[in-house]
Amino acid sequence: MKKLFFVGLIAVLLVSCKSKTGHVTGVLGRPIFQPEIPLGMVYINSGSYTMGENDQDVPFLHQTRAKTVSVQAYYMDQTEITNNEYRQFVTWVRDSIAREKIYIGLEDDEEAQDYINYKEKYFNETEMAVAEFDPSNRAENRAVFALNWDREFDYNDLENEQIMPLLADMYYPQPERFYKKREIDTRKLNFKYFWIDLKEAARRGRIDIVPNGYDNQGNKIADNHRMLNTPKHPFTEEDQGMDKDMGFFNKKGQNNAIRGHENRERFIINEEVNVFPDTLCWVRDFTYSFHDPMTNMYFWHPGYDNYPVVGVTWVQAKAFSIWRSQLLNTWLSSMGELYVNEFRLPSEAEWERAARGDLALSAYPWGGPYIRNESGCFLGNFKPMRGRYFEDGGFHTVKAFSYNPNDFGLYCMAGNVSEWCETAYDESMYEFSNDLNTEYRYDAMDWDPPSMKRKVLRGGSWKDIGYYLQTSTRTYEYQDTAKSYIGFRNVMTHIGRGGKNFSAEGSEDVQSDIQLR
Repeated sequence: MKKLFFVGLIAVLLVSCKSKTGHVTGVLGRPIFQPEIPLGMVYINSGSYTMGENDQDVPFLHQTRAKTVSVQAYYMDQTEITNNEYRQFVTWVRDSIAREKIYIGLEDDEEAQDYINYKEKYFNETEMAVAEFDPSNRAENRAVFALNWDREFDYNDLENEQIMPLLADMYYPQPERFYKKREIDTRKLNFKYFWIDLKEAARRGRIDIVPNGYDNQGNKIADNHRMLNTPKHPFTEEDQGMDKDMGFFNKKGQNNAIRGHENRERFIINEEVNVFPDTLCWVRDFTYSFHDPMTNMYFWHPGYDNYPVVGVTWVQAKAFSIWRSQLLNTWLSSMGELYVNEFRLPSEAEWERAARGDLALSAYPWGGPYIRNESGCFLGNFKPMRGRYFEDGGFHTVKAFSYNPNDFGLYCMAGNVSEWCETAYDESMYEFSNDLNTEYRYDAMDWDPPSMKRKVLRGGSWKDIGYYLQTSTRTYEYQDTAKSYIGFRNVMTHIGRGGKNFSAEGSEDVQSDIQLR
């Protein structure tokens, strides 16, 4: 009876994977996707709001004129990224570099059997079974065998004569050591990563890049409408990345004009950035001021674990977001789950909508027009009076979950640290930007003028006056600059309609997707 039951169950599963109705039914057998809010984030539903100044432009800047915009649903970190969270990123980079060095360095072992022992200790068995391991060419094998993060080693195990020599160049050289203390050289902590330049990929180039075009048979096209990759006239190396006519000519000479890029490799951008924050920013930012203890302790000491990370450039914040995305999606893939949207920095429009807490004309994240509550207590960490930094309960930064959250459940959207946005800064952005998911991006090159390297800052910081805590106030900093008062938080775009009722998102009930909420 059991055998019949299992045979029947298998038959049902096989039948469910096919459609014999002759109608379009979609791919059957796919699991129903139910979105989950990422750990430490809150859900912000899609909606419209008035972005920009809701009151008079006191400084007369003419850069934040009111504009009604619509923003799709997304998730946002409840707090700024903390020292402890960013330290996980730095530690991961350190450990991955160490494992790479162990892997490649073992190539020169005199005893051939040694590599087998190390392979079993530091690399996954499932990866080892994929292909034959060639001990004579470890650099190529590295593309096949993944590092095993379940196996740990001790950086302080100086008696390990086989591993420690391979990691020697990760430490400061003897002349640079302080009291001969053996420490990791933070200048070596570089993170290599990739991202896709979708904006460039979406841009269409010219097809008619030669004096005359040719059809699939190599015949000239008189109107010079398109260039084709034909045997008589193939693409050259200079043509790589140009638009390609992927259409087909019918017998009448008509073409369906499908266009695409010949080589998409140029849209996959590879970068490398040092991930260690600039701890000296505390000393650099303030002249004639004593900040040595913050420089020495702030990033690494457990007492500051839950304080927002600072000294991170816009480029480093972007690298962290990509690493965080890979960390989650790699885990989801190993569990057989579907990928989700990537973590990223918020757009300026997303940040302001989140800061307003779904309140239409709120000057501050807490909703009221005042910066104190009814008891006279300050509602954020900023500089309330000349020389009186401690009046609001803070001094420098405070813990990332300090003060009361806004109506979306977000902490310190005003004060504590200013926050990087993905948006490039332009005074007239409100004038030319679209009202749908408002955004302006520009990937600055080294040779671009400084004005093109400005990125939007929002929220104000512990050293700013109250004006910068307003939800509509915008300012900027240069993307390669690290400051003791600038941090960041991540967002992730929600998959689905993004209504107010999150429990209805991703369900089978079609009506829930068309009801206005």
